[in-house]
Amino acid sequence: MKIAKLDSMVKGWFIGNFDPSLCKTKDCEVAVKYYKKGDFEQSHFHKIATEYTVVLKGRVRMFDQEFSEGAIIIVEPGESTAFESLDDSINVVVKIPSVKNDKYVVGE
Repeated sequence: MKIAKLDSMVKGWFIGNFDPSLCKTKDCEVAVKYYKKGDFEQSHFHKIATEYTVVLKGRVRMFDQEFSEGAIIIVEPGESTAFESLDDSINVVVKIPSVKNDKYVVGE
């Protein structure tokens, strides 16, 4: 048995082709993300990876739409969206595959 702590991971990412990682793989990336109300991420897209965001708690805004607990938002390669936490929220994010440097901020 091994035990790890989420707070020792970078921004909640704990599986993927990066360090630190509990399972270093190019197949996928997995994170548990905690946000405070008002947290915001600039609009970005991935050229290769598909990103799955599961809202476990709270409300978020993506694609200029509001999503709440239980929603699963699938972001295909080339689709760009900003992210805003409308409440304190918790999300699980999965990206397939795990590709280094596959995040492109819109406007940069």
